[in-house]
Amino acid sequence: MNNAEILAKSLLDLGVDRIFGFSGATILPVFHALGATEIELTVCANEQACAFAASGYSRAAEKIGITVVTSGPAITNTLTAVADAHADSVPMLVFAGQVAQTKMDTDEFQHINVKSVFADAAKKVVLVNEMQRIEEVVKDAYFYAKSGKPGPVVIDFPYDIQMAEGEYQGISIDKFRRKYDEERHLGENQCQQFFELLQNAKKPLLYIGGGLNSRAGSEKIRAFNRRFAVPSINSLMGKGVLDETAVWAMGMLGMFGVPAANKAIQETDLFVAFGVRWDDRVSEKVGDSSLAADIAYFDINPLKVQEVRFTRDPKFSFIGKAETALDDLLNYAEKHDIQLDIGAWQAQAKQLKQGHPLDYNRKAEEIQQAEVMEQLAGLITANTKVTTGVGNHQMLAAQHLTMFKPKSFLTAGGFGPMGYALPAAIGAYHAAPDATIISIDGDGSLLMNLGELFSIGRYQLPIKVLLLNNHGDGMVRNIQDFLYQGDHVATKKDSRVNFANVAKELGFPFHRRVEERSQLQSGLAAFMAADGPSFLEIVCDRQEILYPRIPAGKGYQNMVLGPYMEKQEEQ
Repeated sequence: MNNAEILAKSLLDLGVDRIFGFSGATILPVFHALGATEIELTVCANEQACAFAASGYSRAAEKIGITVVTSGPAITNTLTAVADAHADSVPMLVFAGQVAQTKMDTDEFQHINVKSVFADAAKKVVLVNEMQRIEEVVKDAYFYAKSGKPGPVVIDFPYDIQMAEGEYQGISIDKFRRKYDEERHLGENQCQQFFELLQNAKKPLLYIGGGLNSRAGSEKIRAFNRRFAVPSINSLMGKGVLDETAVWAMGMLGMFGVPAANKAIQETDLFVAFGVRWDDRVSEKVGDSSLAADIAYFDINPLKVQEVRFTRDPKFSFIGKAETALDDLLNYAEKHDIQLDIGAWQAQAKQLKQGHPLDYNRKAEEIQQAEVMEQLAGLITANTKVTTGVGNHQMLAAQHLTMFKPKSFLTAGGFGPMGYALPAAIGAYHAAPDATIISIDGDGSLLMNLGELFSIGRYQLPIKVLLLNNHGDGMVRNIQDFLYQGDHVATKKDSRVNFANVAKELGFPFHRRVEERSQLQSGLAAFMAADGPSFLEIVCDRQEILYPRIPAGKGYQNMVLGPYMEKQEEQ
């Protein structure tokens, strides 16, 4: 077998049944080797979309997305998606074609130094040479990508190495699984220390991040709160982890967080964070001088825990899987009959959640994105997975939609690349073909990867694409409203293009454009009931401003509710 064939056989050993890729001369041996197997191939419109699709595949299920691309510009096209996966701790493998070893570091056509491109954007970059066994490289990378703080691994695979003969050994994958199995547990003393903190707190608050966004993580935190009912908030990446219908689940925290969550953090005296990165959209406000809360922190990334120990002086910290720590805490609580006395705080949290609902301009002439999200919220089920682009529509979806399960709200958080929603939806569909997949986008974000409408139509994937078209880059326009007195330089996107007609030409059987409020409810209902690729364009108010919002550099006490929620508060 040649090394390309060994790579394909190694992926089969790992249980891989689908890859996302785009072909080219220096990766053809790999594609033809894969073509001789039962592994399915999804070809997207460009390499960035292939990698975003692989990311969506990883985020939507307990799987690892795999991307195969060629050299040169394919590498640079893939960079954005790899950086996004690294920022959001998404495990992924990228196999990159490369010119022959003898041509590397020359002016060879379509050559670039892969390691230098991905140096700060990937968890690891591996250049395969003649001294390595490709089987070992592939299997090791697969488990390394999932281990510790998950992330993308890029394998740089020169053309001559792909073609060289090698020996397939059938190395057991258990060898690699054991290599990266570093499960750490809380000891009895640590559990006792944590519960002493928790029992002494009058107003504890749990903060749930993407580190718990798995079936196991969600089960553990839900079990913890079935027992203790500690008021809980979540990050953008932690959406869906909690039972969002529960009284104690208070919603998303942060710059565009919901009022209840942003008010609760001003009251807490013990801030317990599970699996969070302390993103600047949140962290600049945690530790604000008005907050006097103690901190407990659980995370698998030792560098992040060490940083928090240095900068925030937590009273308790643990390096390891958050769900493992929760399991240890639950066992200890059962064994020692741990009880909490936080009834007054639970009642206050309930009042915060019920007394500070989201609101928007319900008398506006034009359709509001917020009202679309409010209506859509009543149509999604526990079997729905949502992907979003980046912008106001993303934050409004996170604010208004109630997600019932982990891995159901798929969005680009830490790196924030526009153009994520469509390709991620393709990956999500292949990871969970029985789910209802909704891709929510703004017109600016949709245009970044418009080619994926072609991919969805070509493969006739039953993905529902919801476009909130306000003919402008809404989030940036909002910044211009506040900082540049409404001077909207470079954010005016006036166009007569009917995107629903574009979708029709690209193979969407259901395609509709809604311009009047009277059409909204029926349009959404028909969209959700439609079979096959479905596209609904809703023309929205360009002047709509996203609220609540916390101005950059300000703390939670400076949250701006906006005129409609402020009116509600006055009443």
